[in-house]
Amino acid sequence: MLLTGGCAAPEVLEPRTGTVPAGVDLSGDWLIRNNRRGDQQQLRDAIRRTDGLRDDEIFGVSSRPSADPSSRTRSRSTRGGLVHVFLETGSSLKVTQTEHGLFIAFDRAVVEEFRFGENRIVNVGEVQAQRVTGWEGEQLVVETLDRNEMKLTERYRLADGGAVLEREITFRSSRGETETIVQLFDRQ
Repeated sequence: MLLTGGCAAPEVLEPRTGTVPAGVDLSGDWLIRNNRRGDQQQLRDAIRRTDGLRDDEIFGVSSRPSADPSSRTRSRSTRGGLVHVFLETGSSLKVTQTEHGLFIAFDRAVVEEFRFGENRIVNVGEVQAQRVTGWEGEQLVVETLDRNEMKLTERYRLADGGAVLEREITFRSSRGETETIVQLFDRQ
């Protein structure tokens, strides 16, 4: 008899189209409309609720001593998701769109490049994840999946006739729990 429970194949992200929809250009200088401090707190809370760790695993110390000392020092990366390290944020965005990709400068400090149609492995230090980027209708979708199956999905789209850039950020835990934050940026 074969056991099938718990042996599901790990998720693999499906590539998206690299063809820019006609008339869609996210380029521009954008300033956040939302409360930046509130956004940062919402993002931290969403990460905490979806990273696959219980708060007592992070903040508390077990009252029961472990027979295996190495189990007390297991790194966060072996237990929970770390995909949030790939998320950049800022109050102002400078977006440059080309035929093949999108470049976003966050607060004039960090530039993120998203290549349309990409399906590749990305790294931040020792953290590695699969990333796919492409178009779904008139919105750019960037999905990043870490080895513990925590997924970060970013969706960029224009609203209000192109005067507003909407950025939807969704964290999904390995158990399927989701948290979504929407940021609005006004064209400058």
